[in-house]
Amino acid sequence: MSGPPADPIQSLKKKRGTAPKDLQRAEGHWFEPVADHLGAAYLRYSFTKGTAQEIEFLVGAIGLRPGQRVLDVGCGPGRHAYALAERGIEVVGVDISERFVDIARDGAPPGASFVRADARDLRFDAEFDAAISLCQGAFGLAGGPAAPLDADGDVLAGIARALRPGGMAAVSGFSAYFQVRWLEDADSFDAGTGVNHERTEVRNEDGVPAPADLWTTCFTPRELRLLAARAGLEVRAVWSVTPGGYAADPPTIDSPEFLLVAARS
Repeated sequence: MSGPPADPIQSLKKKRGTAPKDLQRAEGHWFEPVADHLGAAYLRYSFTKGTAQEIEFLVGAIGLRPGQRVLDVGCGPGRHAYALAERGIEVVGVDISERFVDIARDGAPPGASFVRADARDLRFDAEFDAAISLCQGAFGLAGGPAAPLDADGDVLAGIARALRPGGMAAVSGFSAYFQVRWLEDADSFDAGTGVNHERTEVRNEDGVPAPADLWTTCFTPRELRLLAARAGLEVRAVWSVTPGGYAADPPTIDSPEFLLVAARS
């Protein structure tokens, strides 16, 4: 079976081909070598084209205003951070990929700054009015080989700590319902952990392919609510969303992602 790809992991699916070597690294997070190879080619994928709509929706949904300070966790090359900074909002983007951070810094608008950091070990404490982690930028990618079962919970806890009291968080996660419904031949879904493993291929700016192993944690709305509560966040909503098509729609089994909106207690 096959369904419409939507998140960064699903949208990177390509036909198999000969490649120089697997994208693996003995140390560090599994996503780093994938990002190193992709570079700016990440921004060619269709799921990145909905940035303006996503930010327009979030500005209203979590009440963002010029002059506020926002943390973008798993910022990638900085597309959401750029859009927020252009609205007069100060943004600090963090990503585990030094390559993505370098790309984001190059040409960043005033008000947007970027730091390499591991989302599983964020060191911010009550510094931001809001935080986002969208399109599996970090939340949802913490799983992988030998990863602790609560690794994504660590990401959400770090986001919660980074917020000032009353600060708002908007975090997207891939839908477990959608993933199982549209499971493909290249996928291996672990029902015990909710992690989908995919063997796929990614291409860099020059079109050079390389095989890669990708792991995405998938969630139900109930799991998102429980993780948020454990992190000290008060859930305001869980909506069904599609990249570039954010809306306040109730959860269904038909949408590729859920968007959690919550406030720090």
